[in-house]
Amino acid sequence: MTTEESRQYILVRYGEIGVKGKNRSIFERQLVRNIRRALRGLPEVEVRREWGHLTVTLPEDAPLTVAVDRLQQVFGIVYFAPATSVENDLEAIKRAAWEVLRPLTFTSFKVDTKRSYKDFPLKSPEVNAEVGAYLQQHSQAEVDLTAPQVTCYLEISPQRTYIHTQRIPGPGGLPVGVSERAVSLLSAGIDSPVASYLMLKRGVEVVFVHFHSYPYTDRASQENALELVKILTQYQYRSRLYFVPLAEIQQRVVALTPPAYRVLLYRRAMFRLADRLAEREKAAALVTGESVGQVASQTLSNLRVTSEVATRPILRPLAGFDKQEIIAQARALGTYEISIEPYEDCCSLFVPQHPATRAKRETVREWEAELAWEPLLEEALAQTEEVVVEFAGSASGWAEGMRVHRRSAG
Repeated sequence: MTTEESRQYILVRYGEIGVKGKNRSIFERQLVRNIRRALRGLPEVEVRREWGHLTVTLPEDAPLTVAVDRLQQVFGIVYFAPATSVENDLEAIKRAAWEVLRPLTFTSFKVDTKRSYKDFPLKSPEVNAEVGAYLQQHSQAEVDLTAPQVTCYLEISPQRTYIHTQRIPGPGGLPVGVSERAVSLLSAGIDSPVASYLMLKRGVEVVFVHFHSYPYTDRASQENALELVKILTQYQYRSRLYFVPLAEIQQRVVALTPPAYRVLLYRRAMFRLADRLAEREKAAALVTGESVGQVASQTLSNLRVTSEVATRPILRPLAGFDKQEIIAQARALGTYEISIEPYEDCCSLFVPQHPATRAKRETVREWEAELAWEPLLEEALAQTEEVVVEFAGSASGWAEGMRVHRRSAG
């Protein structure tokens, strides 16, 4: 049986959630659920809502480094801190603060107290002075309020006082699951995984759709897309990925339409299919990795032409990013190396040499009317494969806890 004294504590602070007014508890509860899912596989994890923060507790022998790694990828967390816990007694706080600082090497320090428990007999400046004097006596270090080598943080809550010296940044944002659901058109390239990540950061649960041209291409793009989803699943713990065949639709387009309009017609087919999957998933929006002007299909005129077939809003988080900014984000996310692995893209297989850059909607609609491809859309959905990627939990890294399940989605 693990006692209160033998547990490890991690203090979790959020930012934007704190200004949500009457809805704050909804966001807090979702953050608690996500932390529990992220720490799945670790023994005896407890997550508590306290005034203004959350507290995670683990047994003394639990792998703290694993918990730290996982919490750095939980959206909604601004920072967290491995902490020592002590009763709300000034003398006990002094002794515990010295035990925390004693192993450290420093010549200057300060004490920073946050007092959410207003019934504590001393105010924050008085606690700073009392504990600071005690630490100075024992350490012989100078007090430096502007640029100390070490800061001793005291967080006095109604339950207990938490003491720590290190604040580890979290990813910020909102807890995944508080902002409804969207379907992301995920290629195996650089842009769309970053766009998906940015939507996850805003609390959106993301379902992924990958279009492929197998058997006219190999399966490399599908394999790469699955690896990308595994990385993104570290942020939402369970992901659904649809593999949708596009080759038959592309062949019809190539056979019946001018080369300049083919990519736009491919994109319109993709949005129609993604929109129908979004209906199935009860998703409120679509997401793409499009950036204005990056390629011919992403001029403002062409974005207008391709977007009109969707019944849901199309979110483009990267619309104003340049390529180097997107690459930097992909490197930080860990998707870049996967995205640059060679593969045959479903659009590049049938891409024209000189695509239209300012297509007129009326012209594209006329060519689309010639295709009569509704049966092809239905057949593509019937042949769609569904893959579920889930973090089932482990006592070590993310990869060890990932599970993949496949089935037909038709």
